[in-house]
Amino acid sequence: MKNQSVSPDVPAEDVPSNGLQRFLKELGPGIITGAADDDPSGISTYSVAGASFGYATLWTALLSFPLMAAVQLMCAKLGMVTGCGLASVIRTRYPRWVLWLACSSVITANIFNIGADLGGMADAMQMMTGIRSFYWTPFFAMLIVVLLFWTSYRLMARIFKCLTLVLFAYVVTAFLAHPDWLAVRRYTFLPHFEWSKNYIAVLVAILGTTISPYLFFWQAAQEVEEDRDHGKTTVAQRKGSTNAELKSATRDVVTGMLLSNVVMYFLILTTAATLNAHGHKGIETAKEAAEALRPLAGQGAYWLFTMGMIGTGMLAVPVLAGSCAYAVAESARWRAASLNMKPQVARRFYGVIALSIAVGLALDFAHLNAVKMLFWSAILNGLLAPPLVVMVVLLTSDKKVMGNRINSAGMRWLGWTCAAVMSAAAIGLIVSSI
Repeated sequence: MKNQSVSPDVPAEDVPSNGLQRFLKELGPGIITGAADDDPSGISTYSVAGASFGYATLWTALLSFPLMAAVQLMCAKLGMVTGCGLASVIRTRYPRWVLWLACSSVITANIFNIGADLGGMADAMQMMTGIRSFYWTPFFAMLIVVLLFWTSYRLMARIFKCLTLVLFAYVVTAFLAHPDWLAVRRYTFLPHFEWSKNYIAVLVAILGTTISPYLFFWQAAQEVEEDRDHGKTTVAQRKGSTNAELKSATRDVVTGMLLSNVVMYFLILTTAATLNAHGHKGIETAKEAAEALRPLAGQGAYWLFTMGMIGTGMLAVPVLAGSCAYAVAESARWRAASLNMKPQVARRFYGVIALSIAVGLALDFAHLNAVKMLFWSAILNGLLAPPLVVMVVLLTSDKKVMGNRINSAGMRWLGWTCAAVMSAAAIGLIVSSI
């Protein structure tokens, strides 16, 4: 993310006068990416983890935070230094079959995720209003399409930033649940592992919904969009970054990933303290978790939990559809491909967005169980992520791509650790299933 405070084009009156204001102003792609990570699929996954295994998976928040922060920061730097999105860089460095295999895998997972998230939002609205989810699913799909097609990138980014506030509902809900704080502390700092298919499936789903492939493409693309928003319309203009810009991006990304993991932690804690503690271990979806939460933690916790699903879905579905469009457009070398452009200019780009949402919507109307897809889409992401993490680490460690902005030894270590941990979990799931 480019640091506006050092730009000579920014009027003096627009530069924030104190450190906190400057910090909040520079938050952008990273904070949006982190918030989108806690989508209805993630909420379902964390709810299943807490209900099924109690506090036993709390330690995964500490494990995943540095790993996801490192990978997302690599993607941010890639976009900033090269002036191109992830798919564009893959296209220039690897054979076409690698490019299209990576993109098609992400697009497939995204479409299932879109369908799952739309279904989760519709179920939440049904619980709140009593009106069948059948009517809410197309309503949310159309609302998101309208927002993406007829609002500017700048307005959309502001809306997304505001929507991140709904995540704090889950932090509040955790304290309403009155958890066993001694058990919380023990399981947070002492990792617990079980060799069982269900536990490993939950572990893969947690890693998959936390370190999701679509966020890699979105993060890099949004750094490019930030530059376009500041008038840098060509790759040559966007190439390169100053130390100040990279520090600004680091603060943005780390803050976003920290927010994501804090919410993840408190979601597991809430469902562990309520559902698991009272024997409700068979929860499969966030909808079931919310319904079971009402008699245990009170009406306030129920409403916060349910409204949070709608807010995070409104944030996540545009990110999912947008990352599909960026992946296709960069792979096919479309010139008109940006959320900064109007739909009549970037017709194919917006066409991919509309098609992604339409196919996701069709999955719901095909009578596939959308709420179960919330959890299984997370597992799918967990299986697809390792090879993409490897690709991101290789690209950002390549001097031909990054120049003198290659990864530090510490960043490379975190990147390879992320790939190894996610690969081990995926292999463990396959072995335990056999």
